[in-house]
Amino acid sequence: MADLYALVGEHLEKARTAAHGRSAELLLHDGPLRQSLIVLTTGTELGEHDTPTAATLFVLRGRVGLTTAGGPLELGEGEFAPIPHERHSLTALDDSAVVLTAVTGI
Repeated sequence: MADLYALVGEHLEKARTAAHGRSAELLLHDGPLRQSLIVLTTGTELGEHDTPTAATLFVLRGRVGLTTAGGPLELGEGEFAPIPHERHSLTALDDSAVVLTAVTGI
C-alpha cells in the first residue's frame, strides 16, 4: 500500500530539480486500468495530447488548468473531473500533484 502524500513529497523534490519540471510514477497497471501520480512545478505544462478511452483527474495538491477545445477548466486541491474525449493539455498553476486514472482499452 502506498502513502500518496509521501509520494507527492518525493516527486515534488524530483520535479523541482528536473529540467522539464515534472515527475511521475505509475501507481497501478491492471489490464486496461492505469493510475498515475503526476507532479508538476508551477507553470509546467503537459502539451496537447489525446485522451485514452476514459480518464479522470483528481487533484491531490495545488491547482491545475485543463484546456480542451470546449474551453479551460481550473481544478483545485480535492477536486475531481472526467477528462473530455478530445485533445487537451494540462498546466500547473501552482506546484501540483494529480492522480490520473485511465482506461486504455476494453
